[in-house]
Amino acid sequence: MQFGFILPHFVTVAVLHIFNSIELPVSALKSYSAYAGVQDALVQWWYGHNAVAFFLTTPFLGLMYYFVPKAANRPVYSYRLSIIHFWSLIFIYIWAGPHHLLYTALPDWAQNLGVVFSIMLIAPSWGGMINGLLTLRGVWDKVRTDPVLKFFVVGITGYGMATFEGPMLSLKNVNAIAHYTDWIVAHVHVGALAWNGFMTFGMIYWLIPRMTKTKLYSTALANFHFWIGTLGIILYALPMYVAGFTQASMWKQFKPDGTLQYGNFLETVTEIMPMYLMRAIGGTLFVIGLLVLVYNIIRTVMAGNPVEDELAEAPALTKISSGRLKGEKFHPWLERKPIQLTILATIAILIGGILQIVPTIMVKSNIPTISSVKPYTPLELEGRDIYIREGCNNCHSQMIRPFRSEVVRYGEYSKAGEFVYDHPFLWGSKRTGPDLAREGVSGKPNNGGRSDDWHFNHLWDPQSTSSGSIMPGYKWLIRDKLDVSSTQDKMKVMQTLGVPYSEEEVKNAFSNMEVQASKIEENLMKNKDIKKSFEEQKKVQDSDYIPVKDREIIALIAYLQRLGTDITKQDNTKK
Repeated sequence: MQFGFILPHFVTVAVLHIFNSIELPVSALKSYSAYAGVQDALVQWWYGHNAVAFFLTTPFLGLMYYFVPKAANRPVYSYRLSIIHFWSLIFIYIWAGPHHLLYTALPDWAQNLGVVFSIMLIAPSWGGMINGLLTLRGVWDKVRTDPVLKFFVVGITGYGMATFEGPMLSLKNVNAIAHYTDWIVAHVHVGALAWNGFMTFGMIYWLIPRMTKTKLYSTALANFHFWIGTLGIILYALPMYVAGFTQASMWKQFKPDGTLQYGNFLETVTEIMPMYLMRAIGGTLFVIGLLVLVYNIIRTVMAGNPVEDELAEAPALTKISSGRLKGEKFHPWLERKPIQLTILATIAILIGGILQIVPTIMVKSNIPTISSVKPYTPLELEGRDIYIREGCNNCHSQMIRPFRSEVVRYGEYSKAGEFVYDHPFLWGSKRTGPDLAREGVSGKPNNGGRSDDWHFNHLWDPQSTSSGSIMPGYKWLIRDKLDVSSTQDKMKVMQTLGVPYSEEEVKNAFSNMEVQASKIEENLMKNKDIKKSFEEQKKVQDSDYIPVKDREIIALIAYLQRLGTDITKQDNTKK
């Protein structure tokens, strides 16, 4: 059964990569996703969730079913339960990706499918955890002294905790609180550090001494590693849970007069700063434990004997016919047939993906269009690529959920039709900084809109405009020249993907960029300090001076000022 759990890792990760990576190239180093907006969000989270499932879960379950019985010198508690665990897990897991997109512009039916199958995941996941822990029946006394079993027990328990918390986070009322906060990050790291980390440590401590024909150099050091690693996980994850609850509470609080209690997003950032320090301490302890393992293993290998050929003779192979052996049941027979097992496992993992993704892509009613939503201008398209290149979407979301607190803070909630030209989507998964879906809307709640020079100063020195910000400065954007050599090629690829650029727009891309960039430059030069700094720079650089309108900062400002404005046009039209 160990092979059975590892098999879907290769099959599913390959399938995920193939479908997720369908793109059209602009050049050798640049391409655009074939999917846009809502479809891209579903495909990317189908990939993101299931890459974790089939890269960090199923192969480790296969390893668990091999190493835990070996270390405990006991048979697996229930072979039948492992079979149920395997098939139900790989079939159900593939459906759960949409639970990362609750309350977004994803169609409700897809969101609800993600919720239902995520809740169903509790059964196979806990079945596997129980199977692993009950394999230790009769040897629990050894857990007190054997560091390998200690690591395995905490690792399996971490798997159980993470696979219980995941479905709970998929409930809409819980997700409404947790999503975009550090709570989600805590959930992921409990699985990564406890399940994947501790299981790996236990396997190394068990395997290396046997490979080198010696005993572990120091059991005491291994036990020290266990305790400092456990403390590290606690100090790493617990502050993130507290930070997540703090963020959710502060974001949603209102005053009696109906205004936000904490209207400035940075109040939340300031409040959770001590949690970052605790996380750093916890992470440091975990890494110290890892270094102890490295030292312990090196000393073990050095003390071991050279691996030499041994005289051994295996029993003669018995030819097995294609049929079952006498008394052999179906699944043991299937495990001897890798091709058949691979085919059945592939069918199991493809069903969910096909039934979720194909309708979202093919049925147009899933993504209602909005007439006022237009493609990005050439300058805005370049600015969007810079936004992605610099990783801005890792800290800023672009998805306003239909909650009173978010609508009051950011503006009108996001619609599916807003994102039809977004290759790739940029909804984000965490708000280290505020949502930017309506950043370009003049008169936006709580900030009155942002001017071009505000964005300029913010990107040069974020703390100069936003006291308490932890965002780094992006000074190179203000110094570097914008590369427009592939702008028209980008627009042609977008045409192929269905973005309605006309041939005239592609042809006139550079002149249109010049007009829009010059307007932004003109706005910047109204600021005396900015104008003075560029004039001084021009005197020094002379012939090497890059005109302001030709710099990367201009394109990024153009993109930021575009965000959310299409919906504003629609609302104004209705009025």
